[in-house]
Amino acid sequence: MKSIRFIVPLLLLFTSLTSFAPAENPDAVVGTWLNGTKRGHIQIYKQGGTYFGKLIWISEPNDPKTGKPKTDFRNADESKRSRPLQNLMLMYNFKYDGDNVWTDGKIYNPEDGKEYNCKMTLKDPNTLDVRGYVGISLLGKTQTWTRVK
Repeated sequence: MKSIRFIVPLLLLFTSLTSFAPAENPDAVVGTWLNGTKRGHIQIYKQGGTYFGKLIWISEPNDPKTGKPKTDFRNADESKRSRPLQNLMLMYNFKYDGDNVWTDGKIYNPEDGKEYNCKMTLKDPNTLDVRGYVGISLLGKTQTWTRVK
């Protein structure tokens, strides 16, 4: 009888701990996210079997000096420097890898004009870790994004 009193609470504890794990859903990343700098909203969407993200809101959309919309002036490709940042595709070609991880994607950082390998990890329904890196994932930086409600 003592063993039953021990097993029942143990089962309840195990059940409650596993209920906090995010559900296995490849589309769980879809939505609008506030980036780690808190200066932009990125809309992540699915097209075909891959995931993409575009910048849909900027805290300062216009250049303070000219009053005109901010552009991608740091891009290494001179022909792209005049394109507006608003609605710019920043993320592309992510594939769901299981365990709430999306890999094999690329992310463009308009603040330095460079593109990085990237992976995303959904920590919970409203928290997304976005890791940009060069070569291997160890050589990179992670930003935590929060879902916009």
